[in-house]
Amino acid sequence: MAVDYTVIVLYLAGMLAMGWWGMRRAKSKSEFLVAGRRLGPWMYSGTMAAIVLGGASTIGGVGLGYKYGLSGAWMVFAIGLGLLALSVFFSARIARLKVYTVSEMLDLRYGGKAGVISGVVMWAYTLMLAVTSTIAYATIFDVLFDLPRTVAIVLGGAIVVAYSTLGGMWSITLTDMVQFVVKTIGVLILLLPIAVIKAGGFAEMKAQLPTEYFAPLGIGGETIFTYVLIYTFGMLIGQDIWQRVFTARTDKVAKWGGTVAGTYCLVYALAGAVIGTAAKVLYPNLPSADDAFATIVKDELPMGVRGLVLAAALAAVMSTSSGALIACATVANNDIWSRLRGLTAGGGGEDHDEVKGNRLFILLMGIATIAIAIALNDVVQALTVAYNLLVGGLLVPILGGLLWRRGTVQGALAAVTIGGLSVIGLMWAYGILANEPVYYGLLASLAAYVIVSLATRPTDAAVLANWRARLAGQGAAEADGTPETVPAAATG
Repeated sequence: MAVDYTVIVLYLAGMLAMGWWGMRRAKSKSEFLVAGRRLGPWMYSGTMAAIVLGGASTIGGVGLGYKYGLSGAWMVFAIGLGLLALSVFFSARIARLKVYTVSEMLDLRYGGKAGVISGVVMWAYTLMLAVTSTIAYATIFDVLFDLPRTVAIVLGGAIVVAYSTLGGMWSITLTDMVQFVVKTIGVLILLLPIAVIKAGGFAEMKAQLPTEYFAPLGIGGETIFTYVLIYTFGMLIGQDIWQRVFTARTDKVAKWGGTVAGTYCLVYALAGAVIGTAAKVLYPNLPSADDAFATIVKDELPMGVRGLVLAAALAAVMSTSSGALIACATVANNDIWSRLRGLTAGGGGEDHDEVKGNRLFILLMGIATIAIAIALNDVVQALTVAYNLLVGGLLVPILGGLLWRRGTVQGALAAVTIGGLSVIGLMWAYGILANEPVYYGLLASLAAYVIVSLATRPTDAAVLANWRARLAGQGAAEADGTPETVPAAATG
């Protein structure tokens, strides 16, 4: 394993070096939180694909392939569909707003007062996403170095916190590009063909496994519908995803770069399912489906290649973890803490001071994430609660604000409150992992939004005029303070 260890150590050292480089680049709030809104199509596509394809998409996607066959691709496929929908229909308008958080968008659209409650919901979601990604380090470092769970979480988490705190979004962008390349080589180019060959090819796989392993809908229609509802719609409204949209240099980069990234996700989804199916042929009796990825990597890949593929898994986890961490810190500082201090989101202080403040919040949220990850056992339940609250509470007011002019701030607050409380109550009644909470919670949120909006006065005409101007990209530069010059290294 010496060669494999060397590959991993060099990879981790490179992540820290990029954090140091990013620290020298991030001199303003815009550069620290959204990479100066300067990313060109190549860097934007790579980093967007990296953030959405995390440990769940890699290790979990292979696990679903092991359990259900090719239809196990549906979870990651739903993520890709969500990213495509976001990119084609919404990303250009979102990028032109020149805001930093989803809650700022809600305040801009509804004229204030909607941001605090939505900020708390979004903060809880991004925190749980960061926690679950951090827990995944335990699995990977256990395979690599046979480390205890706590030590593995602290080691992996500390590296992500270090480079994220140093350089903010610049560091995360650079590391995500490396992680995107490593994942592409490790999973698509190396592990996929090797797994199929080791399993005897597709003909042997079909001969060894039941027919339903090759049925497109074998995982079940209700499961597919739930994946689409949670993950596809979750891609449309998550702060971690929107914050990447904000990094695009132009609205066209956001639209077409995101479309490329979404298409890549569809390919990655199928690859993970095929690898898992091949693992089922090779190891039909694994105690857990989630062990399939680590087992096939450890037992079937040659020296050096094994280290690169494990680095790919580590890259997948790190990209999601760092993206969720900076999103969590951005929401905590700009949407919650600043408002509690009586400041408007995005205001108060010089840019350099705001860089220090956001850097401090990343450090604090990173420490909290590591502590919760050590204490938490049931990862699936925590992530389910986060996604249910996100979709049930925020989907309607966010999409309603983008699509329905008659929506009001009272309707948005009612949708967030009633949708969120409905989800919590229904999870208590049906169980956290049940499908009903997000189904009925979303319907309750929609009903509250429409009824209350129609029953209250329309949004002030001046607020809507300002909203339309920002959607058209007018007045955004002044609000953002983004410099006009674009360094050649950032054009992607």
